Amino acid sequence: MSVDNETMDFASAMAAFEAKEFSRAIQLLSPYAEQGDAEAQHRLAIMYQNGLGVAQHDETAVKWMRAAAEQGHALAQHGMGFMYMEGECVEKDPAEAVKWFRLAAEQGLAGSQTTLAMMYEQGNGVEQDAEEAKKWYAKAGF
Repeated sequence: MSVDNETMDFASAMAAFEAKEFSRAIQLLSPYAEQGDAEAQHRLAIMYQNGLGVAQHDETAVKWMRAAAEQGHALAQHGMGFMYMEGECVEKDPAEAVKWFRLAAEQGLAGSQTTLAMMYEQGNGVEQDAEEAKKWYAKAGF
């Protein structure tokens, strides 16, 4: 039984990322990202956002994070929310942050649920709503 070369190549790309061999990871993950692989897109976004193995580049980080997020990748949706909440790589936009955090929160991502709860509690990007905040804190396990 032979192992699919593409599967092995992707595993090598992920292993390079996990081993913090970011220059190698960029080279190996880029073709998968270009083909639409959300996990590869998310990892590239992180590397461009933080200048890991490549020069830090806001537009490229946002391009890949958005591509993965729009495919329903929960961590990328959280990443988009963070970018908009903090004004990192994009213009700060709390309402846009809420949109992305909600998408990830609805997929069960506890960090997004907690952040969304805080935003409702503070009225940050949304109308202040203690009940909605309580709902999201409960979903996050608080």
